[in-house]
Amino acid sequence: MSVVKINVLQVPAEQRETLEKRFAARAGSVENSDGFEWFELLRPVEGTDQYLVYTRWRSEEDFQNWMSGSMREAHGDQGGESGRRPAASGSTLWSFEVVQQASPRVP
Repeated sequence: MSVVKINVLQVPAEQRETLEKRFAARAGSVENSDGFEWFELLRPVEGTDQYLVYTRWRSEEDFQNWMSGSMREAHGDQGGESGRRPAASGSTLWSFEVVQQASPRVP
């Protein structure tokens, strides 16, 4: 079964718009990766400053290949020569294996 990776990003209120614009600007950068199945950027509604970046992959190996290659290119230079600082003040990666799933029934 697939694996799910959820990157939990601590994003101060004043950086929310910046974070969302950066994700929008690189839309499409993960979709052609081998083994990629799904992406969602989840904005907090209340009670937290944590955004969730949800990705689903065919296998752990596919995720690791993306991490070591395309992901580094997509994120570019965060705070180095370009001077662009990360919008998030911290992050944690959660990992899960999909053991059960459901989808809407087609009539």
